[in-house]
Amino acid sequence: MSFRIQPAAPARPNRCQLFGPGSRPAIFEKMAASAADVINLDLEDSVAPSDKDSARANVITALNTVDWGKKYVSVRINGLDTPYWYRDVVDLLEQGGARLDQIMIPKVGCAADVYAVDALVSAIEAATGRKSPISFEVIIESAAGLSHVEEIAASSPRLQAMSLGAADFAASMGMQTTGIGGTQENYYMLHQGQKHWSDPWHWAQTAIVAACRTHGVLPVDGPFGDFSDDEGFVAQARRSATLGMVGKWAIHPKQIALANDVFTPSDAQVSEAREILAAMELAKANGEGATVYKGRLVDIASIKQAEVIVAQSELIAGS
Repeated sequence: MSFRIQPAAPARPNRCQLFGPGSRPAIFEKMAASAADVINLDLEDSVAPSDKDSARANVITALNTVDWGKKYVSVRINGLDTPYWYRDVVDLLEQGGARLDQIMIPKVGCAADVYAVDALVSAIEAATGRKSPISFEVIIESAAGLSHVEEIAASSPRLQAMSLGAADFAASMGMQTTGIGGTQENYYMLHQGQKHWSDPWHWAQTAIVAACRTHGVLPVDGPFGDFSDDEGFVAQARRSATLGMVGKWAIHPKQIALANDVFTPSDAQVSEAREILAAMELAKANGEGATVYKGRLVDIASIKQAEVIVAQSELIAGS
């Protein structure tokens, strides 16, 4: 193992990120009262160009008036290739008050994109005397973004989370699909005449998780477009959790409970993890570096795996 210790990701629950358009202020109170860990108020894709200014004003008003409780409140600004993003940043930081926790930067293609937003945010924070620094979440949704994923993960100390935006990523890659996440009908293998569907997002997710874990950033799975398909949502969320992602977006309120359930370690998982830790403590007391638990070998690496599950459980319980 490298002598450079892998930094820990921010210690906050991020099981579900609930999205809502900034152009629909009527839903903001319901979002605040939901069970989502993170609230994402959107100024980008879900807002029509003619509504950008009013949506920004709606979000600023909500930041100052809605009781967000313990929610981590994030606003997705417009992309750096638009004329809207700089005004999003300036107005949010100058008028949005202290309740804004995070800015989500879409369509990040390289570290310089993050640097540009960081420079503007830093200047405004200094000018306004803001006490708590704004954090960043970036969305990887292009071929360039995935190609530069590690430099992006290391781009700013503000960066706390990184998500995969499947739809724009698919378009950038020229993928023949109109689905947002999930299994794709034509992405299959044939074995003895039977179709076996695999996950077209697996390699992108794995690259994101590796970059995030290398640099102490939370890896998050993005949207699942068919909100009528609970089973499909859960299947993708479970794959993401197995790969090391900490949460998933919800584009509909019904997806909140599904995400929270998948990304909260079950009682059985936590119990087994604690038993493994106890078994290894006994082995250490006996001068052994490994032991047998339920018929399988467990060792020091097993301790690290079990500690992740216990830590997740305790973090969520404490929130």
